[in-house]
Amino acid sequence: MEIPTPRRPRPRTRWLAGAAVAAVLVGAGTWTAVASDSTPTVHRADQTMEMPGARIDTSYFTAGDDGDKRRPAVLLGHGFGGSKNDVRAQAEKLARDGYAVLTWSARGFGESTGKIGLNDPAHEVKDVSRLIDWLAGRPEVQLDADGDPRVGMSGASYGGAISLLGAGYDPRVDAIAPVITYWNLADSLFPDGVFKKLWAGIFFSTGGGCDTFEKQLCEMYDRVAVAGKPDAAAGELLAERSPSAIGDRIKVPSLIVQGQTDSLFPLSQSDAMAKAIKGNGAPVAVDWMAGGHDGGNAETGRIESRISSWFDHYLKKDTSADTGPAFRVSRTGGVDSTDGQALLRGASSDSYPGLRSGITNVTLSGRAQSFDNPAGASPPAISTVPGLGGGLSQLSSFGMGLALDFPGQYARFDSSPLDRSLQVTGSPTFRVTVKADTDDAVLFGKVYDVGPDGRQVLPSQLVAPIRVEGVKAGNGRTVELTLPAIDHKLEAGHRLRVVLASTDLAYASPAAPANYTVTPAGDLSVPTAPALATAAPTLAWWVWGLPLAGALIAAALLFTARRRVSAPAPDPALADVPLQITDLSKRYAKSADRYAVRDLSFRVEKGQVLGLLGPNGAGKTTTLRMLMGLITPDAGDIRVFGHAIRPGAPVLSHVGSFVEGAGFLPHLSGRDNLELYWRATGRPAEDSHIEEALEIAGLGDALARAVRTYSQGMRQRLAIAQAMLGLPDLLILDEPTNGLDPPQIREMRDVMIRYAANGRTVIVSSHLLSEVEQTCTHLVVMDRGRLVQAGPVAEITGSGDSVLVTTAGQVPEPVVDKIAALAGIGSAIRTDEGLLVQLDGASTNTLVTELIRMDVALTGVGPHRRLEDAFLTLISGASA
Repeated sequence: MEIPTPRRPRPRTRWLAGAAVAAVLVGAGTWTAVASDSTPTVHRADQTMEMPGARIDTSYFTAGDDGDKRRPAVLLGHGFGGSKNDVRAQAEKLARDGYAVLTWSARGFGESTGKIGLNDPAHEVKDVSRLIDWLAGRPEVQLDADGDPRVGMSGASYGGAISLLGAGYDPRVDAIAPVITYWNLADSLFPDGVFKKLWAGIFFSTGGGCDTFEKQLCEMYDRVAVAGKPDAAAGELLAERSPSAIGDRIKVPSLIVQGQTDSLFPLSQSDAMAKAIKGNGAPVAVDWMAGGHDGGNAETGRIESRISSWFDHYLKKDTSADTGPAFRVSRTGGVDSTDGQALLRGASSDSYPGLRSGITNVTLSGRAQSFDNPAGASPPAISTVPGLGGGLSQLSSFGMGLALDFPGQYARFDSSPLDRSLQVTGSPTFRVTVKADTDDAVLFGKVYDVGPDGRQVLPSQLVAPIRVEGVKAGNGRTVELTLPAIDHKLEAGHRLRVVLASTDLAYASPAAPANYTVTPAGDLSVPTAPALATAAPTLAWWVWGLPLAGALIAAALLFTARRRVSAPAPDPALADVPLQITDLSKRYAKSADRYAVRDLSFRVEKGQVLGLLGPNGAGKTTTLRMLMGLITPDAGDIRVFGHAIRPGAPVLSHVGSFVEGAGFLPHLSGRDNLELYWRATGRPAEDSHIEEALEIAGLGDALARAVRTYSQGMRQRLAIAQAMLGLPDLLILDEPTNGLDPPQIREMRDVMIRYAANGRTVIVSSHLLSEVEQTCTHLVVMDRGRLVQAGPVAEITGSGDSVLVTTAGQVPEPVVDKIAALAGIGSAIRTDEGLLVQLDGASTNTLVTELIRMDVALTGVGPHRRLEDAFLTLISGASA
C-alpha cells in the first residue's frame, strides 16, 4: 500500500526543450546475474543515448518479473576519472531491492563522448534531465505525474555533485544521497584564495589533459597554474558550476556523506550544504565516514545500506525504513596491529551540531614568533600528498607523525598538558596578529596532537590554507583563523599544538622570499559537540560470510547430548586459553597409515586472529571439523578454555562457526530462523544476544521477510548473525570469503579484526593469502596433515629490511642513484613495479619523506617479502 504524502507543485512541461532523446543501441545487450535460485534476476541493458554534443553510454538495471508493477528509479553517478562501471555493484543491489537503476558515464569519461565540463549546467546537468525524461517513458518506473518519474540520485565525488545539481535544476528529483563531494568547487580548489595545486593538477591529468576539457576550463587552469594564485574569473567559473550556485533550489530529502580523511573536499563543504538545504526546509542527515579522497576506510557496506534505507523511506514511502540519526560520525576506537585499519564505532545525535558546537577555550603558550617563506617556497612542508591514496593518512593512524615542518619556516604554539581527555569535533579557531615584509602572507594552519613523549600526530593529515592581505603596513592585521574540521580525541596528558607554516607541498605559496611574524591574540577555541553519544565498540554492522548449517548443527548437538561419553577433567591451567591442540591425528576412513591430520599441535591466545593455511588436502577442514565436535579424532587432545572437545560438549556453547551450506527454512522470516535456531540449542533466550547479532547483520526490515526472498548477500549476513548468536568467545570460519567480491571481502576482514579486538578469538581457514596477510595476527601453516610452521605473521613473512616502493611510472636512473646514496640506505634497484630499497639504518618513514621531496610518484610502500613468498617457501620445503 502506498502511503500518500504531500508533494510539492511540479511543472507539467517536459524538460527536453524541443530535442527528443534518441536511444541508439550500440553493441547493446542484456546481461543477467543470478546470485542464487531464490534471488531476483538482475537484467542490465546497455545503450548509448544521443545528447546534443555527446553520446552518453548508459546501463539500465531492473530485477525480477514484476510485470506491470512500477517502482521508483535511482540515477547513480560515478567519480571523476571513472565511468558507469564503477557503480555497477551498487546498481545491482538497488535493483534487487526494488528500484529501476540507471547509470551513465559522464561526458568525456568511459565510452561517452563530449568534453568534460565539470558538471556544467549547460551540458552535464541537462544530460541528467534527459535521462530522467527517458526514465519517465519506462513502463516499470513509478510516476508522480505525466513525465515525472519518482527518482532519487546518488554518487560519490563528481557523481555526488551532479546529484546536488540535478536536484537544484530539475524539480522532478525526489531525494538525493551525495557522497564525499563539494558544495563550492572554487572554495575546494582555491580555499581562501590559495591554489590547491596538486589536487587541481590531478583533476586535469586524471581527466586526460586539457584536450578533454572544455576550452575555457583548460585556459583557466593554465592561467592559475602559471600564476600560482587564482584570479576572480577563475573563482567565478568554478562557482557557477557548483551546487552552491543554486543552493536555494535544493529542497529534497538529502543524506550527506562526507569523509574525514579528505583534503580535497573537507568537512566544511558538507557543513555548508547541510545548512543550506536544511534552511530550505528539507530533511537532512549528515554522516562523517572514516574515509575520503585521501584514503582510509570508505565503510562501503554501511554507507550503501544507509543510502538504500534513505531511498526506501523517501522514494518508496516506507515509513518503517530507518533513515538513521540526523548526525553520525565514525570514530576510531584504536588501531588494529595486523593491518593498521582503524577500529570504528559510531557517535550520533538527533540534530546536526555544525562545526562550532560546545566551545572549549584552550590557552596556548608562545609570544610573537617570526619565520620565513623561503625563495621559491622550497623546501615545502608536508601534510597530505594527493596521489598517495591512503598512504599518509594510513601512517598517521599508526601515530607515526609523518607530517613535516622545516625549522625556520613555521611558528608553534602549545597548550599545557591536558588534565583530562578532550574530544574535538568541528573546526577550531585561533586569533592571531600577522605582520610581514610583504603585503600578502600565505599561512598553513594545522592542529597537532602531541603525546607525553613529544611525538606529534596530525589528525587526518589536514591543513587549512590562509591568505592574509594588508599585513605590511603598521601593526599588521588581526584575523581569526579557521583550522581544519576534524573529529579527534586527545587523551589526558597530551597537548594541543597549533602550527602556522609558510609552505605546504599540496599548495602554491608565494615564490618571493618573505618574513612573517605572528602573535597570538586569544585562546584556541575548540568545538566539542557534547550532544554526541558514542556507541560502545562493536563489530561492523554490514558483513558478509558463507552461511552456517545452523539447524543441522543444532540438531546434532541435541542428538549427541543424549549419548555423551565421559570426558577428561578440565585443565585449570588452560582456563583462559581459547584453544590448545596437542598431538592431534585423524586417519582417512578404512586406512591404517594414511592421515588427514597427523601429530598436529598449536595454541591460540585471546585476541588473536589465527589464519589456518595450507594447500588443498593439507587437513585444514578436517582440523576445523574436529574442533567443532563434528568428527572425533583418532588421537590427541583438543582443549577449549581447558575443556576437552567431544561431540555435544558443553564448552561448544562458547564456539561459533559457519561452514559452507545454508541451513535456513525458506518460508520463515530471517528473525524467525534465528530464534528457531537458538531455541534448538536449548540455551536461555536471554543469552542469545540476538539484538547485537542483528545489528551486526544490518538487515533492517528484511528480517520480517521470508528468507526465500533474500539475495545471496542478505543470506550471508543472516548466516553471520546466526554464527554470532550468544557472542561466542571463539569464532571459527571455514573459507569465509568464497564467492565474495572485493568489497565484501574487505567487510569480512573488518568483521574478523574487530571481533578479536573485543577480546575474542577468530580462527579462519582461507586460500586468499593476501587477505590472510592483512587480517591475521598469527598463522598455522599445514601441509599433508602436518604442522609446517606456526607463529606471528611478521615472523613467518619476515619483516626484513627490504622495502618495495611502487611508483606511477619508471623512476629515472639518476634519481635511483640519488636514493641509493642517501644516508641509511644500503641500495636501491629499479624493478618493473618501481624500486626495491634495502634499508641500512634509515626508517621507512624517512625513506617516504625523501622520495616525496624528490618528486617520486609513489603509489605504495610495503615490505618486500609477502606471505605468498613465505608460504610457497614453507610448502616447498615441507614437500622436499
